[in-house]
Amino acid sequence: MKNTGTSTWNNWSASWTMPSGVTLGSGWNATVTQSGTTFTAKAPSYAANLGAGQSVVVGFTATGPATPGPSDITCS
Repeated sequence: MKNTGTSTWNNWSASWTMPSGVTLGSGWNATVTQSGTTFTAKAPSYAANLGAGQSVVVGFTATGPATPGPSDITCS
């Protein structure tokens, strides 16, 4: 995720929808959680802010169907 704006994102987060049957294994560079088919990555306490022009790579492992891919991706 990259902050292309001019101000810092405080307590940044991203969410997306995964296909039915996908189960979250683990995540890194964020606190990644699952609620139904919605996955959410929230800023970790050690890196809660994302300054203008900065980026972070968030990863996760999951099991289940690979298609269709993630949809309804939002960042804040």
